[in-house]
Amino acid sequence: MSATKQNSNAIGGSPYQVPPEPNRWPSIGLAVGVHALLLAFLVIGINWTNNQPVAVEAEVWDTSVQQAAPPAPPQPEPEPQPEPQPETPPPTPRVAEPPPRAEPAPPKQPDIALEREKKRKEELKRKEEEEAEKAERERELAQQKREEEKKEKALAEKKAREEEKKKAEELARKEEEADKKKLAEKEKLAKEKADKAAKAKAEKAEAAKLDKLRNEEMKRLMSGAGNPSSSGSAEKSTAPRIDKGYIASIAAKIKGNTSYPGSTDVPGNPEVVFQVEQLPTGEILSVRKTKSSGIPAFDEAVERGINKSSPLPKKKDGTVERSVQVGFKLKEMN
Repeated sequence: MSATKQNSNAIGGSPYQVPPEPNRWPSIGLAVGVHALLLAFLVIGINWTNNQPVAVEAEVWDTSVQQAAPPAPPQPEPEPQPEPQPETPPPTPRVAEPPPRAEPAPPKQPDIALEREKKRKEELKRKEEEEAEKAERERELAQQKREEEKKEKALAEKKAREEEKKKAEELARKEEEADKKKLAEKEKLAKEKADKAAKAKAEKAEAAKLDKLRNEEMKRLMSGAGNPSSSGSAEKSTAPRIDKGYIASIAAKIKGNTSYPGSTDVPGNPEVVFQVEQLPTGEILSVRKTKSSGIPAFDEAVERGINKSSPLPKKKDGTVERSVQVGFKLKEMN
């Protein structure tokens, strides 16, 4: 009584009415239909999974690995929902739980998508082949450049070696020429020294010979000076034999060896005369001034020229006059 009263109070004060008993046949038909549908899904799913998939060949050139999407996790079974039980309804049969729904198979990729993917892979492969060819060309060019640089380096080294060899040969040639030059100079000096020694020896012998002749001539002159008759006869006998051409040749040689730097602008034409005594070889024994020109510098210049002209020229027959008198005028010396 209290429960009926409470329910009536909860529903707004209306009196409680017992619901009519539900019909069981629709529930049974629903359960049978659900079980049949579940069985059909199971059979279809098993047959579909047994079919062999169509093989698709594709070359993947992408460096990044593409992973397929993981399969969808199975749906959890729905929790059974208990039907609300009235407080005093009759017991109803338990409805069977529906089977879990099978996930539908992924749809087959259309052919146009496969063709597009194939073209993309072919384009990627073509680009990779082009890049590989480009890299190969660059590698060949780099190898060729290295070989050319190596050849140039070898050629430069060969040229440097040839230049060094040439320089060494040139240096050796110069050293050889310098040695030959030094040897030639040494031989020349030795020859000049030997020539000088031989010349000095010959001059010494000639001087000794001249000294001997001079002494003999001086002795003869001294002996002739003690006998005036013989000296006078000798002068008379030799005077007519003086050759004017012979005297002229002596004067010409003396004139060529005489150098007078003084002025010739003087009144008249002063003349100096010298008496020259000589040996049979033409060597001058003595020079004696017999007449002065009045200009001491001119007289000294002529005397130096006479001494410088020794030996004096000889006659055509090879003989000489022991005593010769020569004279020179100032204005005729130039």
